[in-house]
Amino acid sequence: MQEHLGITKTVSRRDMLRTASCGFGQLALAGLCAEQASAETKPLLMSKPPQFAATAKRVIFIFMQGGPSQVDTFDRKPKLSEDDGKEVEFHVARTRKITKERVLKSPWRFGQYGQSGRWVSELFPHVAKHVDDLCVIRSMQTEGVAHGPATLFLHTGATNLIRPSVGSWLTYGLGTENQNLPGFVTINPCASKGGPRNYSNAFLPAAFQGTAVGRAGIPVSQARIKHVANDRMKHDEQRRQFELLQSLNSEQAKRRAGDDELEAAIGSFELAYRMQQSAPQVLDLSGETKETFRMYGVDVPETDSFARQCIMARRLAESGVRYIQINYSDNAPTPRWDQHSNLKQHEVHAKATDQPVAALLADLKRSGLLEDTLVWWGGEFGRTPYAQGRDGRDHNPKGFTVWLAGGGVKPGIAYGETDDYGYNAVVDRVHMHDLHATILHALGIDHEKLTFRFAGRDFRLTDIHGRVVRGILA
Repeated sequence: MQEHLGITKTVSRRDMLRTASCGFGQLALAGLCAEQASAETKPLLMSKPPQFAATAKRVIFIFMQGGPSQVDTFDRKPKLSEDDGKEVEFHVARTRKITKERVLKSPWRFGQYGQSGRWVSELFPHVAKHVDDLCVIRSMQTEGVAHGPATLFLHTGATNLIRPSVGSWLTYGLGTENQNLPGFVTINPCASKGGPRNYSNAFLPAAFQGTAVGRAGIPVSQARIKHVANDRMKHDEQRRQFELLQSLNSEQAKRRAGDDELEAAIGSFELAYRMQQSAPQVLDLSGETKETFRMYGVDVPETDSFARQCIMARRLAESGVRYIQINYSDNAPTPRWDQHSNLKQHEVHAKATDQPVAALLADLKRSGLLEDTLVWWGGEFGRTPYAQGRDGRDHNPKGFTVWLAGGGVKPGIAYGETDDYGYNAVVDRVHMHDLHATILHALGIDHEKLTFRFAGRDFRLTDIHGRVVRGILA
């Protein structure tokens, strides 16, 4: 029945459905619009569930720029001492020819440590104490015989193309655990050998680019996220200014729908506003105890810089940052571990990093954070067992060592082998694509399914390669 101005009219069920059908459509349209608006305003970096059960929630990558020598650190080769000075045939990576080269023994002694009895060079007396927590991969192989291509490959899975970095892929797949901080932070990155491309989002949405804290060549004590604090305005004034700015930005975004760079800029303003409340405290080490400073080596000239990076990494991990990279690097033409001559310089670099890295492992373990934090240590390649010049070693992408700890990898094991001289990986080879696939797997991501369509093709970190190295997973 329908009553209007005192007149009663009978409405059939068919008439009611016909006249109300537009209303149903309007309700459906309103629902779709609300869903689209929700998707548009949903932060790209919000935490996302893994594709399957993960053993790690975050990664700390300790980058040793220049290529530490595997045969002088974690891959003991008695044959080098036996044949020291002999001319032996090697297939040289740079020339791709077989030539005779002079074998050069390691100047450092190795010892067995821990219940696992793993061999570690005397260069790393502090890390050696944690050998039962390490998964040492001695059969790594990679692409690129020069630092630039190999460093890009380490970070992006490509030697020369513009591809997203590992940290960008991880934050694309999983977001961040803390909406007040970036999902991907790199501390004191190097400006050369790929520079910003090593922490770039490339064709992924701009929100997934790494945030650089400081830069190589300046003291880590001065490393800050630029312009994150505003001391000229009170908090209420900043909030009102921010809300006005974002309302104007929102109107602009409506006119330029789908503009990724604009949306990323608007998102960065919002993140920057939230970061004012969190980032300064996270990066401020003044609240750390004297005991912590002593443990890491802060205020000791040889270790101070890298010790501060390691403490920052721990604090960022505690605060929910998904991917943290700390860089032992500089902007010099010759990277730090790149000893083509004067191999004894490895002592300087080991001294600078050994105690801080060991302290980071101890700190993470003590707090329980090591259980779901995957720590990755390594360089872009290794070095040759034969001499370059009188007392140096050349680049070697054919067989080198990295190690992992925590995050669901088997502790206290050595995986894979190189040949008798430590030159070629010959048993259980692990390509860099395989390592990338395994890191993603530990965080609950199938590397074959983490894709992004760009220029008509689905891209992924491992391209069309990569396998999960299940032999190192607990």
